[in-house]
Amino acid sequence: MAKGLIIAAPASGTGKTTLTLGLLAALRARGVAVGAAKSGPDYIDPAFHRAATGRPSVNLDSWAMGPDLLDGLAARAAEGADLLVCEALMGLFDGVAGVGATGTGSTAEIAARTGWPVLLVVNAKGQSQSAAALVKGFATYRDDVTIGGVVLNNVGSPRHTALAGNAIEALGIPVLGALPRAPDLSLPERHLGLVQADETEGLTDRLAALGRFIAEHVDLDRVVALAKPSKAGRGGDAPALPPLGQRIAIARDAAFTFVYPHLTAGWQAAGAELRFFSPLADETPPPDADAVYLPGGYPELHAGRLAANHLFRDGLRAAAERVPVYGECGGYMVMGETLEDADGVTHPMTGLLGVRTSFAKRRLHLGYRRAALLANGPLGPAGTALMGHEFHYASTLARGDDASLLHAVAADGSDLGTLGSRRGRALGSFVHLIARG
Repeated sequence: MAKGLIIAAPASGTGKTTLTLGLLAALRARGVAVGAAKSGPDYIDPAFHRAATGRPSVNLDSWAMGPDLLDGLAARAAEGADLLVCEALMGLFDGVAGVGATGTGSTAEIAARTGWPVLLVVNAKGQSQSAAALVKGFATYRDDVTIGGVVLNNVGSPRHTALAGNAIEALGIPVLGALPRAPDLSLPERHLGLVQADETEGLTDRLAALGRFIAEHVDLDRVVALAKPSKAGRGGDAPALPPLGQRIAIARDAAFTFVYPHLTAGWQAAGAELRFFSPLADETPPPDADAVYLPGGYPELHAGRLAANHLFRDGLRAAAERVPVYGECGGYMVMGETLEDADGVTHPMTGLLGVRTSFAKRRLHLGYRRAALLANGPLGPAGTALMGHEFHYASTLARGDDASLLHAVAADGSDLGTLGSRRGRALGSFVHLIARG
């Protein structure tokens, strides 16, 4: 099994993604078979990992995934690789309030379970020796998490590097790199994070430039030597969620991209066939599909085009007369009556559900969800426990008279009431499902 390490930081916006992508690209350029993983519920970063490595990335989520699933995904991500690099979310110890049997979702829990050392990215801007105090705190906060090395980011000069670096190394923690400020290497962003990998212009060249930048300023040999094999078990092979059908039609284009790799891989491993179609290209679900899945994405950026694509809209309505149609977040919005875009223009959607949504009236909805199905369906029998996550700015204007799909609680146990909609064979909600509870 490949050795692994974790790229983490004290906070978001510190440089984790820059270091991770540059390290992946630099090692691949050296001929290293490098794999990647992302801690937590994130769709965007794994797509960049895949572009940098040429291999699928995977999410590892200590809140939503049971130990067997978590260990199995980590083991499979490492298969055929020389090194596995896991990118953290937020700060290393950041998570949610643990309730019941779940963890907090922090990257530190992944580090403790696997034993992978942490390469800590520290933003040195505005400080020098004080960076050592921060590193010491992170190194001693949990006995079961090892800070194996540090990379300084935003250093201003060799003297700045020496002041911060020498103070950190006096703690017995090696400094393996120092990154000067390089705003020209930043990746474009929008409201849910980075612009998606498939939409980033010149991504291959951008990744190559990041690789050269990291190779110049980080000791790659010492980083590779830092990695260790996982001490966790090999886990199981059961899919995180049962397949929606035997032949699943999945919407896939710039409007529908938020699919967890572990879900589709699990469905395929369970014997399901995956068929892809593009609503933006006015395509319909394949006629032999026995289930349709509309994942999340950015339909709010393409609402006018989706509204004009009558073949897609009519084809989806026809499919819903025969087979289950399930939508998450953006897919749920498209299954509704209308979608109001950022300019306040209301566009008709497919009308499979009565929900009406607005991107003009924005409000952040963010957090883990533990949900229970309210009726039998393709996701399981009534009462099935499901773990998921919400992250969207769209607001619900009305839900119509459809029945609710889920009853949900937040990570802290607070009751969120009923969520989502179901009507006939159509069902959906804003919750991105990750695994069974």
